[in-house]
Amino acid sequence: MEPTSVAKPESAFRDYAGARPAVRELYRLNHAHQTVDFVRAKRDEYLPLRRRRMGVWQAFEALAELVDESDPDLEATQQGHALQTAEALRAAGEPRWLVLTGLVHDLGKVLCLFGEPQWAVVGDTFPVGCAFDPRVVHAELFAANPDASVPAYATPCGIYREGCGLDALLLSWGHDEYLYHVLRPYLPPPALAVIRYHSFYAWHSHGAYAHLLAPEDDEKRAAVRRFNPYDLYSKSEERPSWPALRGYYEPLVGELLPAELQW
Repeated sequence: MEPTSVAKPESAFRDYAGARPAVRELYRLNHAHQTVDFVRAKRDEYLPLRRRRMGVWQAFEALAELVDESDPDLEATQQGHALQTAEALRAAGEPRWLVLTGLVHDLGKVLCLFGEPQWAVVGDTFPVGCAFDPRVVHAELFAANPDASVPAYATPCGIYREGCGLDALLLSWGHDEYLYHVLRPYLPPPALAVIRYHSFYAWHSHGAYAHLLAPEDDEKRAAVRRFNPYDLYSKSEERPSWPALRGYYEPLVGELLPAELQW
């Protein structure tokens, strides 16, 4: 089947000023509770991966009814969003590994199935353990975060050293970091960069935290910026038909990923 392509004007996206109140409430909770101690505790809880074994399609079906409460643009299910992103990539002629990345990039939101609240799963990510950058969405809400009053975390570098690189940062806990560890053995580095950092908008779209970056992070940013328009600007009220697309995506997943993954 030919790929479907859906789109809206770029100006219609990431309008947090005009978002529904539930979006700001999610960020209020997220920014108040994503501390160094919280992130480290969640990494200890979920990494190494030991929750369950399941395939991509089990995770995909589990997200059929999940709506991301942090999304200011649409109230679409995560399954619908995944198909829109992948179909936009396919319609643009992007390589198969990137189309697959579009399909699976948000599967880490299965954390919600394990009882995690959405503020600990979705939304823009940011480093903890250093000064919060004002370019993070709703940065004014960090005033309620206990780490904001910890002197060791209040400097631009905080617990890091200048030029340490993205991979050394302790980012706020959520679906990106979780899925990165699930898929790390199987996908090429650009795909893993997309999965791990696609929600780090303050960095890849606004230039924040530049003092912490290393030269190799330029390639990661290029991969994320290549992917981002398809993730963001493919959102539409029009929904691709999953039954009609199974014949393309099932062989693609089988080509690049095993039948079961450790979650």
